[in-house]
Amino acid sequence: MPRPRKPRTCICPHRAGFAAVFKPAGTPLKDLEMLRLAHDELDALHLCDGQGKTQEEAGECMGISRGTVQRLLASARAKVAEALVHQKALAIAGAPAELAPLPCGELS
Repeated sequence: MPRPRKPRTCICPHRAGFAAVFKPAGTPLKDLEMLRLAHDELDALHLCDGQGKTQEEAGECMGISRGTVQRLLASARAKVAEALVHQKALAIAGAPAELAPLPCGELS
């Protein structure tokens, strides 16, 4: 039996649980392949690349290990790059595991 998933604190701007889809202009969504970016992947990307935090700091903010942040960040960067290069839709999927007060300060 796999180990239970550890709760994560997501503070990204899209934490309200609504779906957001980003796609190339001029192409109907029905004609595009869609990549799903999980909330925790988006949050790791936002904290490290958007706010300039280290993976260690991002891990503290999210309540997870630095290694998990590294894995999420690599996955998120690969999905964003694939969506941009191959002109695919990128959907922010899945509700965050836990909504909490912003532990790392205000969003910028």
